[in-house]
Amino acid sequence: MKSILEICDPSKKREVPAGEVLLSEGNTSGHLYILVEGRIEVLRGSTQVAVVSEPGSVFGEMSVLLNTPHTATVRALSPVTVYAYANAAGFLRSDPQVAFVIARLLAQRLNLATTYLADLKRQYAGQGNHLGMVSDVLASLVHQQEAEFTPGSDRLPDPAM
Repeated sequence: MKSILEICDPSKKREVPAGEVLLSEGNTSGHLYILVEGRIEVLRGSTQVAVVSEPGSVFGEMSVLLNTPHTATVRALSPVTVYAYANAAGFLRSDPQVAFVIARLLAQRLNLATTYLADLKRQYAGQGNHLGMVSDVLASLVHQQEAEFTPGSDRLPDPAM
């Protein structure tokens, strides 16, 4: 199987200076970026969620696939090289191999999240605190079959629950 970097269009390669914001949380850009080299940080609000330097890392796909605003801000921590797709939906539809690679990436992320949540559930079984909701979250992840995705909120209850 080809890596995402082997599928990218060389004409889409772009140099980004340190400090530049590629995606802004809460905005809808339709853009997708694939990291070639450098370090990028992912922020939710003012909290740094991750620092990513792995070539082939993809940013912006969730917003495009779910037709929702970006769930995080993505900013270059160092000068970076990326493949930049202004029409991310078009890129994702351009080749079945692209769609498969992105689907595999998302499946890996979901597997990590559910594995972590299952471990939390085992560790805190029977606890009468907020960790008791892990069972509900796991059930929601496993059984989510809605045609439309509705993101949850810290302030609003999850409409799927």
